[in-house]
Amino acid sequence: MSSVGLLYVGAVLCVNGLIQIGLVRPRGATVLNFTVGAMQVVFPTILLAGTDGDPAAILAASGLYLFGITYLWVGAIGAFDLPAEGFGWFSLYVAVTAVVFGGAAVVLQSDPVAAAMWWLWAALWFLFFLLDALGCTWLRGPTGWFAIFCGLGTCTVPALLQLLGLYAPSAAAGAALGLAGATVLAFALLRGRRSLPVAAGDGAAGPGGPDSTRIPARIVIRG
Repeated sequence: MSSVGLLYVGAVLCVNGLIQIGLVRPRGATVLNFTVGAMQVVFPTILLAGTDGDPAAILAASGLYLFGITYLWVGAIGAFDLPAEGFGWFSLYVAVTAVVFGGAAVVLQSDPVAAAMWWLWAALWFLFFLLDALGCTWLRGPTGWFAIFCGLGTCTVPALLQLLGLYAPSAAAGAALGLAGATVLAFALLRGRRSLPVAAGDGAAGPGGPDSTRIPARIVIRG
């Protein structure tokens, strides 16, 4: 992903994360989602038109559509109060595809930082799948915090380093990014589980429990 596109993906992930933790109303993020979503559809189309069949250039542009469709869809959910289950299943597709893009970053690009970024995005979109497709609403808070981390750690900081000419991918940097992301995710999940309400006479709430976490939310907005 280009440094410019990555910078604005960081912004939209942070804002959508703030929606999940209740600091921003869904409709208040529609302009940003539509803007970044449009960028991530128009830009790769322009790039593909000029690749002249170069496989590496096609690979670099193709992944951008996953983000473009995501943010256009999220913007539509917020603007028109659409159900989010379809977006949740699309997120599973994105998660699986992102794992493959991460492997390609290692094998074809020798960029372990990009690989860590893709794999952390895969984890985030898998959370979207659990939240929206399967109705695991207890994940809303953890997903929000992890989206904010991904917005800053996997998008904003790498984009600024690229724009300033300071981006220097290495195995150590990739491992550090992956470890930081795993730590944030683990802490967010643990805190989310501990904060679940306990109904009188019931056990702890959560997936498989007696509460409403099995009921899909009518509208859930995320990054």
